[in-house]
Amino acid sequence: MSSPAPPPPASPDSTLPTSWSRIVISSVAPAINEGQWPIKRAVGEQVEVTAGVLVDSHEALAVELVVRHASEETEHIIRMPHVENDEYTGAFEVSSPGHYLYRVRAWIDRFATWQDQFRRRVEGGEPPAEIESELTAGVSLLNAAAADAPDDDRERLEAYIDAFENRNVEVALGGEVAELVRRHAPHDQQTTSATYEVLVDPERARTGAWYEFFPRSAREDDQHATLDDAAERLPRIKEMGFDVVYLPPIHPIGETNRKGPGDAPEAAPEDPGSPWAIGGFLDDGARGGHKSVHPELGGSEAFDRFVERAQDLGLEVALDIAFQCSPDHPYVEDHPEWFYHRPDGSLRYAENPPKKYKDVHPINFETEAWPALWTELKSIFEHWIDHGVTTFRVDNPHTKPFAFWQWCLRELREETPGLVVLSEAFTRPKTMYHLAKLGFNTSYTYFTWRNTPEALEEYGKELFQTEVAEYFRPNFWPNTPDILHDELVDGGRPAHKSRFVLAATMSSTYGVYGPPFEHVDNQQRAHKEEYARNEKYEIRTWDWNDPTSLQPFMARVNRLRNENPALQQMRSIRFLETQHPDLIAYSKTAGDNRIVVVVSLDPHNECEGQLVLPVHDLGLPADEAFSAHDLLHDAHYTWQGTHHYLHLSPDHPAHIFRLEPAGTSEDTHAAYDRLVHA
Repeated sequence: MSSPAPPPPASPDSTLPTSWSRIVISSVAPAINEGQWPIKRAVGEQVEVTAGVLVDSHEALAVELVVRHASEETEHIIRMPHVENDEYTGAFEVSSPGHYLYRVRAWIDRFATWQDQFRRRVEGGEPPAEIESELTAGVSLLNAAAADAPDDDRERLEAYIDAFENRNVEVALGGEVAELVRRHAPHDQQTTSATYEVLVDPERARTGAWYEFFPRSAREDDQHATLDDAAERLPRIKEMGFDVVYLPPIHPIGETNRKGPGDAPEAAPEDPGSPWAIGGFLDDGARGGHKSVHPELGGSEAFDRFVERAQDLGLEVALDIAFQCSPDHPYVEDHPEWFYHRPDGSLRYAENPPKKYKDVHPINFETEAWPALWTELKSIFEHWIDHGVTTFRVDNPHTKPFAFWQWCLRELREETPGLVVLSEAFTRPKTMYHLAKLGFNTSYTYFTWRNTPEALEEYGKELFQTEVAEYFRPNFWPNTPDILHDELVDGGRPAHKSRFVLAATMSSTYGVYGPPFEHVDNQQRAHKEEYARNEKYEIRTWDWNDPTSLQPFMARVNRLRNENPALQQMRSIRFLETQHPDLIAYSKTAGDNRIVVVVSLDPHNECEGQLVLPVHDLGLPADEAFSAHDLLHDAHYTWQGTHHYLHLSPDHPAHIFRLEPAGTSEDTHAAYDRLVHA
């Protein structure tokens, strides 16, 4: 129901608008680039919308949020109360993956305007004749609302009309009649904003803990393992509290120009090559590519068993998508038009002059045959989705066209709304952010290279407390097969522990290249920021049950993540003072769950400081005692006030405190823990 302005009379002046409204919706937030891109949320999160809405004069406005899931026709209406400064707010929860659409609409609430003025007339003592006249004006507004109301509400409105005609001032000033009229009155001068979009991800996109390992290194005898061998490692990974098992490429590896250990340009016959040199020979002599599984891993049947075993344990399997081909890939023979050619007709290798990577050919997305190429590349995702995988890590997406990713990811989500895709784009911030806007659920970040409290705090505020948080979901990794930072090399075990706590608690989604991290392998290749014996080029043997490893520590941190809702989200993070240059502290809250994390960034020395707590902001009493439970070390403290002593050492470089008002009993703690574990 609306009453737009009438069309202009016939006139030679063609500059007159065809319609107009007295209401202006001046702003809607959140909105990325004025609605060009969707904001991001995960299932169970809320979207809080603020709209600036203006009208000339002093008339009351009705402002509403109109929401629906893109797959449904039913719209949900949420009233947006006025806050201040012509701003109105409303919120809705997203409960299903996919896309939600929302818009703001506003109109002049004639009855609310009348009721406000009528109240002032009554309170001002106007003569009875004036009050009666105004009640008559109110009746006309009730009649307009009753005209299109359903039977039950129309009968109620008719009863109110009788009360108005009988000069019942008390009823006329009531809130019930105002709400009833608001639901059915004509929407005079209605204005509607543009429609905005929310990309809603599965919960694991927001809270996932990723564990990466090379399945070919799953044995303990230096022999090439199968995926069945690798499946034997899954229960341990689950016990450590991880949610996602990420495998580097599992496809046949090219033999032509295969790399040797340490990225050597030539390989010995027994060298396995780099999994990112995708495309090689199968057992029957045929060529296999991105839709095949390396025969030494056991082929597709072994992969299906691996996925089934992971899912039985409650683990998601993530696969690596790397759009490049070895010289032995079937695409090279069947579709040479999909690659770059030299003047002599030969295919170009991947290169970063003067370096040449002769074990791979880059794909030419601008080929004249690009429609067939793009369709085929999308079908690679679809192939693995059919095998039960809906989580992917994409290698170097920033070196492929943005238009391809925008089309490909949107199309994939039409059939698989629960898709989760991690962007591995260590590149310029604007490029990383644009990839997030166009559809990547989560992204690698610069976390690895932020190694002081100041740098971490500055970066955290950018990621979690600016508009960036609406579309860019940071996935923190302390290491990868490509990256072993000097901080881990020099800091050894203490640095591994502190970086793990930071990754797992600053962001609610993080990952770790598992075996070398938990075994504190900090041997770095000379003049390179990577592991000395790099698993990208050789099979490694790990003691999967080493009692001196970091496995128990990692398991405890992951358990705390699962038990505390505050650690399962990221935007409530607030950085705190520690009064020590090598300590960083921050709080996270979710309802009554209050977590404070303190981490030492000095792996060699003990650090003493003062934690400055904003007790009021945390909902704690300023002048009463409260409980501080160090969950990481299971120690209980009673604190009061804002300043609290800190002591961290290389052996114990972190605290994870849960703060609660005094009087929370052990029985309550136990009940809470039982509830979480249930």
